[in-house]
Amino acid sequence: MELKLNKPLCFFDLEATGTNVAKDRIVEISILKIFPNGNRESKTWLVNPTVPISKDVVAVHGITNEKVANEPTFKELAPVVYEMIKGCDLAGYNSNRYDIPLLAEEMLRAGVDFDMKNALSVDVQTIFHKMEQRTLSAAYKFYCGKELEGAHGAEVDTMATYEVLKSQLDKYEDELQNDVKWLSSFTSRKECADIAGLIVFDKKGREVFSFGKHKGKSVEDILDQEPGYFGWFQNADFPLYTKKVLTAIKLRKLNTKLK
Repeated sequence: MELKLNKPLCFFDLEATGTNVAKDRIVEISILKIFPNGNRESKTWLVNPTVPISKDVVAVHGITNEKVANEPTFKELAPVVYEMIKGCDLAGYNSNRYDIPLLAEEMLRAGVDFDMKNALSVDVQTIFHKMEQRTLSAAYKFYCGKELEGAHGAEVDTMATYEVLKSQLDKYEDELQNDVKWLSSFTSRKECADIAGLIVFDKKGREVFSFGKHKGKSVEDILDQEPGYFGWFQNADFPLYTKKVLTAIKLRKLNTKLK
């Protein structure tokens, strides 16, 4: 089943120096852009992370420090990557929890004002887990009937994810809708104000913290009650995108008071 699209959908996968969104860096990125008319555009880049890749991580994706030593940094690639995904919805495997938050961090570090407000995201892993509870290699074998050769290579994983989603739409034709907005809603977690899910919306539509001692409490209330919390948060090891959202909430609150 081919995808029904109103605008381009970019499948993408990242390989990185680790799994910490705030600290780790991209070492490979692959993007498969699907246009509403069915045309495709694909790009894959190796990236110099400017920090060492540990042996444990190399053992997972096979990308060594030597392999990326002469490759461009993400800051150099950011304008090209952003141009490719600008105005598109995004899709990936575990992308809502990892790839999109990490991409956002790298974009912001590179000075690109990356924002997901007008973009939908489809997490193919979530569809798989809700339907079958397995991994990408197992998903590929289950849905596509083939062994996934070269798993943990960004380009291989990206193409596999695209094929899996199309097969999922065939298999669950009566349960899934071939519509990016519907799939985005189906694969989304609790509605988040940021990307990492540290600030979420409650039933009243207010931004609340989802972690720590202030879990479930209004962000605006905490910023009022503990003036030093904002500074602590900005200086702590939190994702840049979350800090950007917190700053916007604080500025909105200040502007409301001034009116």
